Amino acid sequence: MSLKLLAVDLDGTLLDAAGRPHERDLRALRAASDAGVTVTIVTGRLYSGTRPTAEALGLRGPVACADGSHVVRAHDHETLVHLGIRGSAAAAVRDSLTAHGAAGFLFVRERIVHDASGDPFVDYVRLWSSDIQRTQDLATHEAWADAEDAGEADGVTAVVAVGTSEQIARTCEGMRLGAGDAAQVVSFPLRRVEGMWGLVARGAGGTKGSALHWIADHHGIAHDETACVGDWLNDIPMLKVAGRSFAMGQAPDEVKKHATVVLTETSETGGGIARVVEDAFGIRVP
Repeated sequence: MSLKLLAVDLDGTLLDAAGRPHERDLRALRAASDAGVTVTIVTGRLYSGTRPTAEALGLRGPVACADGSHVVRAHDHETLVHLGIRGSAAAAVRDSLTAHGAAGFLFVRERIVHDASGDPFVDYVRLWSSDIQRTQDLATHEAWADAEDAGEADGVTAVVAVGTSEQIARTCEGMRLGAGDAAQVVSFPLRRVEGMWGLVARGAGGTKGSALHWIADHHGIAHDETACVGDWLNDIPMLKVAGRSFAMGQAPDEVKKHATVVLTETSETGGGIARVVEDAFGIRVP
């Protein structure tokens, strides 16, 4: 199989725990681009948190952010796809977010907004974006009203909540009951905040898998001519879509079982993407 497109996740894949890329992996992606491979990023980060890496790689085409909910053309920062939470679903998500005591964060395109409840967890959400703003009361922020009145391409990009397992369970239940099929809501124990749980809500229809589909179609590349590298549960839809998929060495077993190949390299050792470029694409990494 001839592979023509390589999609890489950022945190836990190209970037280490401190958010730094490994130099050899950067060289590998540049070598792939120079050899004619279409290189793209598919990440959970917002575009403001993705842009520095896209610029370091010299990417010009579409990159997928917010787990596939926001696709942006890198060279001019133009939004190509935005699958937000809007209308009555936005109201339901807002009401549940503020009803159960969890700290809330509102993601609007490239910006994260929070109030005092989110202060202890700002370092956690900083992975998504460095454009973070504090507001007096998150529940009354103007972005909610805009989302409720939003047209087809607008709305809230995502919502994140942090709290105890009970707070997150109640918030998650309320969002699912109120928003129904118009939003997708997932909860999980936090790896970097001991004893706490997190929740992410996004608009329906957007995943890393749908984003990889869209980017491949945009470039006129068949889906079985794509490869991807990831490390976490949100990467599974992308791993399922790609013609060849690679899981990082530190990935959970649930992720690894969906990959064509499990790498020995981890995000801390680096070199996983370089191995993919050399072994799967046959390109020597300088």
